[in-house]
Amino acid sequence: MSVSIVQYFGEQNSKCGYCTGTNCSRSHGMHAYRLACDDYQELIDRGWRRCGNYCYKPQNNVTCCPCYTIKSDALEFKLSKSNKRILRRMNKFLRDGKREPGESTTPQNGDGDDIGNGVNISELQPQLPDKKPSVIDVEHVENLAQSRGEQLKTAKNLEPLESKTGDGDHSASSQAANKCKLTNSNPPRKKAKQMRLERRQAKLGIPLEQAQTKTMTQEKSLRDFLSAASETDKHKLKIVLVAASDIQRSCTDAVHALYRKYQIVIHNDNPARLTLSSMQRFLVESPLKHEKKEDAPEMGYGSFHQQYWLDDKLIAVGVIDILPGSVSSVYFFYDPDYSFLSLGTYGSLREIDLVQTIAERVPALKYYYMGFYIHSCPKMRYKGKLSASYLLCPETYVWLPLTDDIRSKLDAQKYQRLNPVVTDKDVNEFLNQHLDDVQLLLDARTCITYQRFIRMAGAFGERESIIEYCKLVGKVCAHRMVYVNMS
Repeated sequence: MSVSIVQYFGEQNSKCGYCTGTNCSRSHGMHAYRLACDDYQELIDRGWRRCGNYCYKPQNNVTCCPCYTIKSDALEFKLSKSNKRILRRMNKFLRDGKREPGESTTPQNGDGDDIGNGVNISELQPQLPDKKPSVIDVEHVENLAQSRGEQLKTAKNLEPLESKTGDGDHSASSQAANKCKLTNSNPPRKKAKQMRLERRQAKLGIPLEQAQTKTMTQEKSLRDFLSAASETDKHKLKIVLVAASDIQRSCTDAVHALYRKYQIVIHNDNPARLTLSSMQRFLVESPLKHEKKEDAPEMGYGSFHQQYWLDDKLIAVGVIDILPGSVSSVYFFYDPDYSFLSLGTYGSLREIDLVQTIAERVPALKYYYMGFYIHSCPKMRYKGKLSASYLLCPETYVWLPLTDDIRSKLDAQKYQRLNPVVTDKDVNEFLNQHLDDVQLLLDARTCITYQRFIRMAGAFGERESIIEYCKLVGKVCAHRMVYVNMS
């Protein structure tokens, strides 16, 4: 089993990529040497995101542009008219081999028809801190932590039964139940659809139930649109899934050239910064260890690239993490010459299709994480246009449907607790009495609990920083992950 190893950097202040304010974007940061996929799923369900090996969690109550984690239930997802229009446009282009007259290749920066056209499906690359992580032998530390974990487990099994019946850890099932308490409360269905069906019933003189059945049978699914390719098509679009760690395929000249072109044209980035090594740090390096288990999807868990090949030309790359409960979008970049195909949105629909495909084998993996929803930045509201979308409450970490009511509240005040149940608390809250069991790495060969660290070193100076970290990652991860405490 993989062991997560992290080094906490504390509070970080930087320039904001959304409002372009100076030193007003506030977050907590840490370097991840290694992350078990289960642990990273826990972390993103507490508002964390990764950029390469750097993990960050916005301080939403004080930062300039609050960032709310957003996800879509892929099994409840419904295509909008705009989604269908984009899918038909792609299918027509593949079939006929040419774009429609009047379709511009100029990238658009609005949030109109295409929710991802000219804007990433994921948030901008965060400014990395000046701090450098300590140099450690990750494999050795992982073995050390695993050995230490076995010792602690053996010691706890020998404890009297009474010592195990306190408040204890919240079980995964109870935690999931609390998290899903508000998740499953879908917004009410619009009445307009019912009225249309009733008008259709009156016009055709058929029972309402029959009209509903007929309407449902005519509704094309996402899979129907994506499987419309024919042998007679002028163009062939092939989606290839590549492990990010396979640098022979994830770091080719074609990938780097596409990344440079996208960043320069779409984000007006400085070409001097767009080196192969910078792309690797941002999009290729990952702390997630590729894991294959019996109940895992065929490709396993970990970090991957979805490469979009139009005939023999690479036109887009989606960087994703496949986790036990979700597919998480890290970044998406494409050839600006093909902006008329709305590749940002098309890529998100392809990733939702991937979730739906995996869910057929792994039912628990049914969510598509889009990164952050930034309501205070109008250009970043496009993520909320996907149906069956939910926002994470930044205080209680439960999911709530993204409704017009929540949008109105965010219009009135950019930071909101979101969860309306005032008595609800974080079920995975870390309390000070949980500190003793936190694992610390002191040097290359010493991995001990905080309790033993205090007895041995008497170093109370680290206490506040360790507690802050533990509260941010939650009790589950605070006890499972190894905290690097090396100077």
